[in-house]
Amino acid sequence: MNVEEQKRLAAQQAVGYVEEGSVVGVGTGSTVAHFIDELGKIRGRIEATVSSSEKSTALLKQLGIPVVDLNSVGELSLYVDGADECDPHKCLIKGGGAALTREKIIAAASRKFVCMIDASKRVDVLGRFPLPVEVIPMAVAQVARQFARAYGGRAVLREGVRTDNGQAILDVHGLAISDPLALETEVNQWPGVVTVGVFARHRASVCLLGTSHGVVTLRY
Repeated sequence: MNVEEQKRLAAQQAVGYVEEGSVVGVGTGSTVAHFIDELGKIRGRIEATVSSSEKSTALLKQLGIPVVDLNSVGELSLYVDGADECDPHKCLIKGGGAALTREKIIAAASRKFVCMIDASKRVDVLGRFPLPVEVIPMAVAQVARQFARAYGGRAVLREGVRTDNGQAILDVHGLAISDPLALETEVNQWPGVVTVGVFARHRASVCLLGTSHGVVTLRY
């Protein structure tokens, strides 16, 4: 079973968490694209979705799934997304698709966060995948220097990329994030940082791990 099939199976299982008549938070990325396909099959059962990116919004609308602004709804019952890495405590690195700020906002507004991953995303310590950080453009060099001083990380500008919020992305290499919550708390306070791609404060409630033998539910 290839990786895309593992992602598809995880997405099929994630649909089982969708409540009748609910507004569903939808993330961004290749695994989420499979989830959107599955959501399209049951679109009559949900009221609407809240999307974390323009790309996901386009996919949802193509399937006739309503998309509403988060400000127009209350707390969401469910947010479904993927991740670039997941540690043994369900803390995540996200932002490979440059949608980390909106993803974190929706995660914070949701009672349950179901994360879909394939086997390659499981790690013992976060940091093998370069850590995305959304940064106001004028602060790129300053934030890069601060990562080098504070964590010994090498921050590289993601060339030619602007987020849906109009900001820059730094990808920080060479980190071993043993305390994700502490790093998230500190870096989010640095001037110029919009959001760091560590999801520890709003980590996954459940991880659906797609494997060559099927989907494993990780609750830890």
